[in-house]
Amino acid sequence: MFEDTYTTIYRYLGDILDYPDATIAYQARACAALLQPILPEAAVQLTAFADFADETPIGHLEEIYTATFDINPTTYIFAGFILFGESFKRGKFLVKLQQIYRECGFETSSELADHVAVMLRFLAVCDLESTTNEELIDECLLPVLRHMCADFAQDTTHIHPYANVLQAVLNVCESVRTHEPVLETSCDERSMA
Repeated sequence: MFEDTYTTIYRYLGDILDYPDATIAYQARACAALLQPILPEAAVQLTAFADFADETPIGHLEEIYTATFDINPTTYIFAGFILFGESFKRGKFLVKLQQIYRECGFETSSELADHVAVMLRFLAVCDLESTTNEELIDECLLPVLRHMCADFAQDTTHIHPYANVLQAVLNVCESVRTHEPVLETSCDERSMA
């Protein structure tokens, strides 16, 4: 039950943090419903985003997404960029991620391997208690999400709609890392280093 719930939650979060489409409000509400019994604060944050998405024309939501995640370097949606900038280390990180994805049978489609949405979708197929999952969350997603949330927190004049989403994702990742192991591991021989 725990594994299935988090698998679905990760898939929804990946979809919500991808370029928006007409299903984004539905995805946020469905994810919030799954989170309500285990992380009610994250559920509230996703519901607030769903309300915003319902009231916002898709074209405007696309503009907000692009301005937030494609143009603003402090909230750039590519984790490797936030961790390493445009450097050789990011390239090495991308290659390592692609190798890990291949070994676990995960396809990234046309996005770069360090796109946060892709990483969340990968977590949906990788065993929750695997070393790979732990390292991806601890060494990559948690620092990146904390950085992005801190950037949104600096603007005290208004709450950015995606701030709720990123905070919900951060809450989910933190909760998974503090939960007691309940699953067998399958990808646990891989390393992010």
